[in-house]
Amino acid sequence: MAHRRGSALLVAPVLVLSLFLAGCPKRPATTAASAPPPTGAPAPSTAAPSTSGTPGPAMTPRPGGPATAAPSTTPPRPSEFRETDTLKDVFFDFDRYDVRQSDAKVLDTNAAWLKTNDNLVLIEGHCDERGTNEYNLALGERRAKATMNYLVGQGVQANRITIISYGKERPTCTEHSEACWAKNRRAHFLVKAR
Repeated sequence: MAHRRGSALLVAPVLVLSLFLAGCPKRPATTAASAPPPTGAPAPSTAAPSTSGTPGPAMTPRPGGPATAAPSTTPPRPSEFRETDTLKDVFFDFDRYDVRQSDAKVLDTNAAWLKTNDNLVLIEGHCDERGTNEYNLALGERRAKATMNYLVGQGVQANRITIISYGKERPTCTEHSEACWAKNRRAHFLVKAR
């Protein structure tokens, strides 16, 4: 009898632990940017996942202005932004979202321009065609965030920046080669006057 009780006490925690570890697979969560705004505004809450069932671009609003000002509840729409030749794209290695040393120089130039111009900026995160839609949307968002964080570190106000991920939905090159894929792994910039 004591042997059966000891076995039951050992099996119960193992069963509970295995159920906890197995869990349910979940889609990647869309979160707001991790860079704190220089004005001390509170960090935004995470965005709710889409309930439409159709994968689309993940969009997260940026933090609001000073702590005393009420943050905007409606982020600018991507259609409100326009291309500019002044801000250059930055590129990423396969399955990576860290800013490369060569692209840091491009971002330094972009940051200098943004600090002298009062435009809002939209950073689009893009990926190559490899991987699932969900994975690439999350990776594109991490690329856009890393780019935004770098710009904020260079003195660009976080409340001027909006990020969006298109994953692999908007390639600039459609060939199936490494050279083409490298062109698609990017953060792209669009601007809008305030």
